Amino acid sequence: MKNSKWLMLVMVLMLMAGTAGALTWLRANQKLGTPGLKGTPIPGGLKMNISLPERVLDFTSTNVPEPAVALGYFPKDTSYTERYYTGPGLPGPGIQCTAILMGADRTSIHRPEYCLPGQGWSIDSKATVNIPINDQPPYSLKVARWNVSTSIQQPDGQTSKIAAVYVYWYVANDEETPDHDKMIEWLTLDLFRTGKLQRWAYISYFALCEPGQEDAMAEQIKRLIAVQVPNFQLPLKQK
Repeated sequence: MKNSKWLMLVMVLMLMAGTAGALTWLRANQKLGTPGLKGTPIPGGLKMNISLPERVLDFTSTNVPEPAVALGYFPKDTSYTERYYTGPGLPGPGIQCTAILMGADRTSIHRPEYCLPGQGWSIDSKATVNIPINDQPPYSLKVARWNVSTSIQQPDGQTSKIAAVYVYWYVANDEETPDHDKMIEWLTLDLFRTGKLQRWAYISYFALCEPGQEDAMAEQIKRLIAVQVPNFQLPLKQK
């Protein structure tokens, strides 16, 4: 019995050593994939200005500088671009669009289940939506759509509810998913199969609205995405 326990321990240690050696080899020999986004490279590294358009349909936008918290949180080779879109007919003040592209460190791309509740938002519902993209070739973009809400205290002491719609997806070169776990799975498989670390991006839209107006706001976000995406995202092959 004692011999079998020692044998098991030796096998576990050998497996751990082999895994560590494989990971060390991959880090030393990995190649970086091509981003699935369009943009202007920033000289001196992997960062780029992602091509979020200023005007789309009847939407106009303003550029939003990278917040200080993002500068301190993300790896230094992370690309961050954000624009705030406004337009007639919105059931809320505007739509915040953010594109985050990883460099050589996948920790640039995070799980929204952590960041939204960390900012005080409750996730009320989740759905997956397909948005037709008229690109060359046309394809269907699969996105996650969440309804979220929070409560704030008014100056008179009363509490009121604020609603918002959150839409997001992950994209790499010819790969796209609204599922964070699937993104990590594909990133890992690509790395082990080809030695290539795909540069994934996280695209998100956040829009405040009155409670009960979530569907109306979601339709406006879909309308923006359908026309906006070909400006900044490379075409996807329909799987």
